[in-house]
Amino acid sequence: MNAMGVIFNQELADLYHAWYHSPEGRAIDKSIEKLILTLLEPKAGERVLDIGCGTGEHLLIFSKMGLNVSGIDASPYMIGKARERLGNRCTLRTAAAEDLPFDDNEFDVAVLINTLEFLDDPLRAIMEAGRVARRKVFLGVLNSLSLEGLLKRIRGYFGDPLFGRACFYNLWRVKFLLEKACGPVPISWRCIQIYPAFMENPGDFRKGPVKWKSLPFGSFLGVSATMTYRFRTAGHPLKIKGRLKEAGQSLIGARTLRNLNRSEGDFEDERSLPL
Repeated sequence: MNAMGVIFNQELADLYHAWYHSPEGRAIDKSIEKLILTLLEPKAGERVLDIGCGTGEHLLIFSKMGLNVSGIDASPYMIGKARERLGNRCTLRTAAAEDLPFDDNEFDVAVLINTLEFLDDPLRAIMEAGRVARRKVFLGVLNSLSLEGLLKRIRGYFGDPLFGRACFYNLWRVKFLLEKACGPVPISWRCIQIYPAFMENPGDFRKGPVKWKSLPFGSFLGVSATMTYRFRTAGHPLKIKGRLKEAGQSLIGARTLRNLNRSEGDFEDERSLPL
């Protein structure tokens, strides 16, 4: 995971690693592959950029799907750990989500999974994701409207060093940011419901996981936006790749020829001459 607003050092990385491998984190990890397949419909060979890739947990998932994977993170420590795990299987760079070092439409898909929560400028990061992604942008966040989201916010208030620095999002906030960054693009979403450890017997709730997918209160929220435009932000001008045709007679040349004809006594009606 990445934190461009919060740059992860070893201490924060260890805290995130502990949460990721907790029962809750493992449950989300087991479900996220299906969520990605449903919302992104990735095709083998497509290029995917993981923005805030951290130590490469999700890069491994994408690699197993047969995708061409790249990752960026603002933390040199996290990128170093990702290189240790993935070697030459993907391209890794240290960079900020708000200023991606890639060309327009360079990737088919861009994803931010548990990254938005730690950014200083989430809107700019989503704009950049939309700029480099040709087909889809995927945002995965801890849901502020879920019980788990509430518990983490309470932990943050009491000084939790990881979640005390996080900003939590709900479906409506994510939709607002996507529309502001990318315009009125088509949006799809699903939720993953994870139950807190103290809920050993959630009763009927556990029997209806499909119902939870269509309600915006699950622990983990996945939102996919389909890119429908081709022109990008003013800060990244489009390159002209076609060759210009050889120019015909210039306007100046036409006027000079007309003047020469006049000097030789050719007073053809001016309206009949091409400008």
